[in-house]
Amino acid sequence: MTGRLAGKVAIVTGAGSIGPGWGNGRAVAVRFAEEGAKVFAVDKDSVAMDETLAHIRKTGNEVTAYSCDITDSAAIALMVTACLAAYGRVDILVNNVGGSKPGGPVEMSEETWDNQIDFNLKSVFLTCKHVLPLMAAQGSGAIVNTASTAGIRWTGAAAIAYAAAKAGVIQFSRSVAVEYAARGIRVNTVIPGQLHTPMVEARLARQKAGGDLHALLKQRLARIPLGFMGDGRDTANAALFLASDEARFVTATEILVDGGMSARCD
Repeated sequence: MTGRLAGKVAIVTGAGSIGPGWGNGRAVAVRFAEEGAKVFAVDKDSVAMDETLAHIRKTGNEVTAYSCDITDSAAIALMVTACLAAYGRVDILVNNVGGSKPGGPVEMSEETWDNQIDFNLKSVFLTCKHVLPLMAAQGSGAIVNTASTAGIRWTGAAAIAYAAAKAGVIQFSRSVAVEYAARGIRVNTVIPGQLHTPMVEARLARQKAGGDLHALLKQRLARIPLGFMGDGRDTANAALFLASDEARFVTATEILVDGGMSARCD
């Protein structure tokens, strides 16, 4: 199936990646472009988007790169204005920015807690704050927020602020979905599990396994019933369905992309 997003304009935040390979945001931006969307690719680090832009340009579809701190409301307002100047409308918003810091409630500093909540949850609030009025005026729109299995269960290590924020993303999405359903706007969440994304090698191996990537991958793989780790492309395919008209009767819900990990009892 092709052209599932033909004629749509999609803002994808976190469209870069911390390293080579298929991070969630990069994969979503590329997959949406492959299906005909005009992609407004947003990331705080413009260099991190270079590989994303190269992939999209190979598809021959339109992409505009924009650098923005999505914890800054004024910056987001300018970002949305720039998207309207480029494409005239916003049909899809994918909130993909996020990242974890280790620690439970005792050892985590208050500053880290605040930064994690801002980065993972407030960012979703702010982008929706600025995009929802446009979608309501159009009478249509689809928002896909990215959470984490950390928001629904213990995943092996304390990251209390990240877990709380991602749980918040899920309930935020449900609440907004119900409030805006009558205005033709759908809001859903993708919940990725322990995927093999560039972040695993660039950050998590150091945080959780003393830099031993092999040990971390073995540990994560042992939790997955399917016996292999997906990557950002699996997140992207779930987001694609939720953003497309195929999901016209789907709102206020979640798709788990975790190889069955969350269903395990151990």
